[in-house]
Amino acid sequence: MDTTLRDGEQTNNVSFSSSEKLQIARILLEKVKVNRIEIGSALVSEGEMNSARKICKWAKENNLLDSIEILGYVDKEKSINWIHEAGGKVINLLTKGSIKHLTYQLKKKPSEHFADIQLSLDFARKKNITVNVYLEDWSNGYADSRQYTYDLIAFLHEKKVRRIMLPDTLGVMYPAKVYEAMVDITNKFPGQMFDFHAHNDYGLGTINCIEAIKGGVSGIHVTVNCLGERTGNASLAEVVANIHDHLKIKTSINEKNLFLASRVVETFSGKRLADNAPIVGEDVFTQTAGIHADGDKKAGLYENQLLPQRFGRKRAYALGKMAGKASIDQNLKELGIELSEENRNKVLDKIKMLGDKKKSVTIDDMPFIIGDVLKLSDKETLKITNVVITSGMEITPICSLNITYKDKKFKMSGSGDGGYDAFMNAIRKWAEESKFKLPELLDYEVRIPPGGKTSALVECKITWKKKDGSNLTTRGVDPDQIMAAVEATEKMLNIISG
Repeated sequence: MDTTLRDGEQTNNVSFSSSEKLQIARILLEKVKVNRIEIGSALVSEGEMNSARKICKWAKENNLLDSIEILGYVDKEKSINWIHEAGGKVINLLTKGSIKHLTYQLKKKPSEHFADIQLSLDFARKKNITVNVYLEDWSNGYADSRQYTYDLIAFLHEKKVRRIMLPDTLGVMYPAKVYEAMVDITNKFPGQMFDFHAHNDYGLGTINCIEAIKGGVSGIHVTVNCLGERTGNASLAEVVANIHDHLKIKTSINEKNLFLASRVVETFSGKRLADNAPIVGEDVFTQTAGIHADGDKKAGLYENQLLPQRFGRKRAYALGKMAGKASIDQNLKELGIELSEENRNKVLDKIKMLGDKKKSVTIDDMPFIIGDVLKLSDKETLKITNVVITSGMEITPICSLNITYKDKKFKMSGSGDGGYDAFMNAIRKWAEESKFKLPELLDYEVRIPPGGKTSALVECKITWKKKDGSNLTTRGVDPDQIMAAVEATEKMLNIISG
């Protein structure tokens, strides 16, 4: 069960719009093929109601309504009425899974809490709402007030709730303890479906999910990109790969769409994913050391079960000071370029020199480096010069520039909402006049090295979607942020112009 839209939205400074929630829900259920999603919490806001209505309406039209779950509270009729009004059919009822929470937060005795839960269960059944139950702070309750957790589970088991959800709310459990607890509880209550809900405070979210499955649970909770309260929940991509490879259990998940879900959630949440995040990080299928590229070239010596093709991705070989001849060869093969050994060594020397200067080199930079080092061409197909951008407070940014393209010269201008937007509007005018098809801009990232120097080089990385559907990433480096973006754009234009 993916809870990106509920627990994931409890990440600091993350709030999805209703349209974003609907798109994420569709990707998770239709593309990734998760079994269930938790889309939000009852009674939060009018915006949450609008989101829930949209998702439930779409899910009903596509026979997926039983896969939609909403968190609700032990408040007699309020949460259940809210979910019913939204069109939902499943409530995940939040109860207290430890004596400490029950005593200090609700200030009630177990018998009183059980009676309140009974009222919610009875009303849910009147409304034809299926009930799953969370035992909030269960992991601490199991450690400190175990008999209470047994009593609560026995009560819920007798009432035939569909799923009893056991959260490690504060992320405090150790894998061996998770396994022991799951074996204990699933043996005590045979036939009852249990879910395990991990948090990642000690970095143990993924392995705790795996141990919970080994211990007998029938469901686990995850989020895309580990979103969630504090350090987040268990990662969808990590948990899926571990289930498939280490437990040898087949799931419904389409691994090829995990990267898509990750990128969409990254964009909508505004939370950048670490480049080395397992499975979905930008760099995880990139070999940096030359010896690794050599081993892959000869016999796939540095491959494991996590082949990039499984996840709709490709192996890459980094170009930097650690690169070797095999790194160059792998990239030249990708580009369809052949070089003599002498020329290949010249290109390698240039790449190492750039790496020593901490400059990033990508496969998209290779044609430029080859042309520069080997003097294969006297000039680029397209050249942008005399770029002047004017912006300031309470004035519309404007840009003027010159373009030389196939020996023709153009003078263009444009205005926009910002300096780069003004530049791109000038480029669009030129493209329309020249019948040049521009790619779609997908992502724009600026990196400024630490140290606080205002004269430091700025790296601008722009990702474009080409007409054939593939992505192209270009980088520009300049002390001026806009000029770095101009350089990245010029590289893109030269690449797609042939």
